[in-house]
Amino acid sequence: MPDSISVELLDGSKRRLGVGSSAADLAASISPRLASEALIAVVDGVEQDLNVALSDGSTVEIVTPQSEAGLRTIRHSTAHVLAQAVVDLYPGTQLAVGPPIEHGFYYDVELPDGQALCEGDLERIEARMAEIIAEDQPFVRHELDAEEAEAFFAGDIYKAEIIERVASGSATGEDVGEVADASSISYYANGDADSDSTFRDMCTGPHVPSTGRLGAFKLQSVAGAYWRGDVSRPMLQRVYGTAWSSRKELKTHLQMLAEAAKRDHRRLAVDLDLLSWPEDLGPGLAVWHPKGALVRKLMEDYSRKRHEQDGYDFVFTPHLAKSVLWETSGHLDFYADSMYPPMELDGASYYPKPMNCPFHVMIYRSGQRSYRDLPLRLFELGAVYRYELSGAVHGLMRSRGFTVDDSHIFCSQEDIAAELASLLDFVLSVLRAFGFDDFVAKLSTRPPDKSVGEDELWSQATEGLRDALTACGLEYAVDEGGGAFYGPKIDVDVGDAIGRSWQLSTVQLDFNLPERFDLEYIAADGSRKRPVMIHRALFGSVERFFGVLLEHYAGAFPTWLAPIQASVLPVAAVHTDYAHSVAARLRGAGARVEVTDAVEPLGKRVRNGKVEKIPYILVVGDDDVENDTVGVNRRGQNAPQRDVPVAEFADRLAPEAAGPV
Repeated sequence: MPDSISVELLDGSKRRLGVGSSAADLAASISPRLASEALIAVVDGVEQDLNVALSDGSTVEIVTPQSEAGLRTIRHSTAHVLAQAVVDLYPGTQLAVGPPIEHGFYYDVELPDGQALCEGDLERIEARMAEIIAEDQPFVRHELDAEEAEAFFAGDIYKAEIIERVASGSATGEDVGEVADASSISYYANGDADSDSTFRDMCTGPHVPSTGRLGAFKLQSVAGAYWRGDVSRPMLQRVYGTAWSSRKELKTHLQMLAEAAKRDHRRLAVDLDLLSWPEDLGPGLAVWHPKGALVRKLMEDYSRKRHEQDGYDFVFTPHLAKSVLWETSGHLDFYADSMYPPMELDGASYYPKPMNCPFHVMIYRSGQRSYRDLPLRLFELGAVYRYELSGAVHGLMRSRGFTVDDSHIFCSQEDIAAELASLLDFVLSVLRAFGFDDFVAKLSTRPPDKSVGEDELWSQATEGLRDALTACGLEYAVDEGGGAFYGPKIDVDVGDAIGRSWQLSTVQLDFNLPERFDLEYIAADGSRKRPVMIHRALFGSVERFFGVLLEHYAGAFPTWLAPIQASVLPVAAVHTDYAHSVAARLRGAGARVEVTDAVEPLGKRVRNGKVEKIPYILVVGDDDVENDTVGVNRRGQNAPQRDVPVAEFADRLAPEAAGPV
């Protein structure tokens, strides 16, 4: 029997270790620093705890806190410490699930006797978590067979349900995060497994070696969350937190969150009198005030102009349709949970539309099409309605009623490559016009459970999108299984002013709806062929794009989008007529200008203009009346510019006010 094994590292080098050596031993053999930083290992592509024995010939990667996998592990392990702290402080707590998420983690819990956590309890929970971390308790993995696991977790109603779902084959991705399969169910114990007070939590792992490897964390909020997102199931309490590899990274993230809170579009929208969400309307439904509606109009006008320049045909469609349309499209099979319930009228069921695409299919199908008609590019600013859970609604970012800048292109298969490349160029040029220049794309492939169509068509569509990304030189990641039910897609994310990423534009290639609706065109040789359908939303939705812009600019829209581009302030009432004449001249040059009369002190009016984030505040007094000048206070600049000729300022303002071409 050999007394050593050989393992390969990611760089291709090999190391010999004693039989039975673990990934921790491997890290120690490389360097003391790596041994101190190692969190888990990836062995032959599978994440494992550091103490798992290695096999001869394995490929091993040591994961440290600086990597994405390392941060995910830190957050996962911190979630377990959170659960342990809650159970310690509130004996009898039932634990549901506690996964890592982007920037942090959460745990869903049910406290005994109907107790409810509040924000004030988080400090107490944090203190107990700090004690657990200071005790440096080891995470110890244990394996149970299905029968043992059922008995072991019999008193844990949510864990027991997960085991039952996995055993019955009805598990979801969330369940698999807790249990790999029903044949061997693992749990982690913090400390001595034989102690009755030891915390145990069912999980597939892996985890950091011990709680002492954690510590840069902060609990953030408590929210309600239905078990499995089902409103008919119990309401649990979800505790959110963030965790990082160092105190410095945690501090940076918290500072970014503080800045993000200042930019929250819901607060800015109210403060700047742009829009509101009256309770009488219901969750996720906004009304647009004059200033907000003006910005929205400017956005939509620019979108219409660009689509007209690029050869799109404008269409309009109804807000609802009979169920037969949604049955044929597949929405009632795959999207019903997000649709509003039907209205029963005239012996038929009518659904408010969650999407515009089937309506555009109806327009294509309204007459015989020839290859000469293709590509046919249809565009609509179409209102849609989606039933989002009230807890998921978030201002303009996630609404129940919104407007999609929807385009559907019908083309031949031969046109796909050129059309996709043109679409991506179009998308990026419009995003740049609104001030974005940091882009990352994501290619989403076929969902494994909910999708329609032949594998061959999906593969062809996916490769078409991949080729388009390569052709335009756009960096992209692959989101396996993240596509729509009818086709793969490209999502374009933009980075905002404080480094956050927002998913905005989407391009989807669809062979399935043309098949389901039996769409055809007459080819050049007289044969009948099936067109390909490309779905494209550039803003994503007008509402969401507005919200992202509002947060990106912190309410200080670029001059061309600002509701008021300049405010003229007479120093005293005697200067009022001159102020109005200046405003009239600037309006004649195409600017949006208001006059703030001298009913309050000048200093207060200047401060109010700055709070309203008006790009230019113009002050006029005696000298200005005499010399046909203005004093210019430009947004973001401390020192005003005096004695600027009105004609000169008008020339300066004109290109800013006009915006992108």
